Amino acid sequence: MADPVEYSDVTTPIGTFRVVYQGSSVRVVDLLENGLAQSGVPTGAVRRRPPLPAGNPARQLLEYFRGQRTAFDLVPDTGTASAFDRKVWERLIDVPAGRTVTYGELARRAGFPGAARAVGGAMRRNPIPIVIPCHRVIGTGGSITGYGLGLWRKRWLLDHEGAWPIRSRSAEGPRPRGQRTLDELIGLPTGPSRRARATTKRSN
Repeated sequence: MADPVEYSDVTTPIGTFRVVYQGSSVRVVDLLENGLAQSGVPTGAVRRRPPLPAGNPARQLLEYFRGQRTAFDLVPDTGTASAFDRKVWERLIDVPAGRTVTYGELARRAGFPGAARAVGGAMRRNPIPIVIPCHRVIGTGGSITGYGLGLWRKRWLLDHEGAWPIRSRSAEGPRPRGQRTLDELIGLPTGPSRRARATTKRSN
């Protein structure tokens, strides 16, 4: 008998996520926030509340945010996606926590050299963020770009995984106290430029 389709809500430091799954197969990870598109819960899905059993997909996500795991023992259900998207996501899953990859490099690894822009589209269509770690894809030079859940969340996830340093001016949002960035490590100014400060001083 097949496992039932279930869903659970997971509260994390960056928001509440709804995980839809069947056994160890994950269909959807939605961030429950106003203004963000939701995939919705399939008809007939059963809500599973805590305590969650060991190996449960929602429990694995919770363990990730608690720092108790860096990889998921799950099967992303991407059956309705295009062959291009599935290939890109398969290569992305190979990028471990604490590491990043550029859009161009991910395109090359997936067998589509020169398709960096198309890879960006695949990241936007990812229905299972974090499990399929699109937050680990960054721009050339370490810039944080293109994250539908908010650039500050992308930076938070990278920091959580120890993937820093990243360029300091590439994302909005608060930075944990004491967090050093690539700009600071190599001695570049992280505040307004000297020309901008001079212009402000003259205008006063």
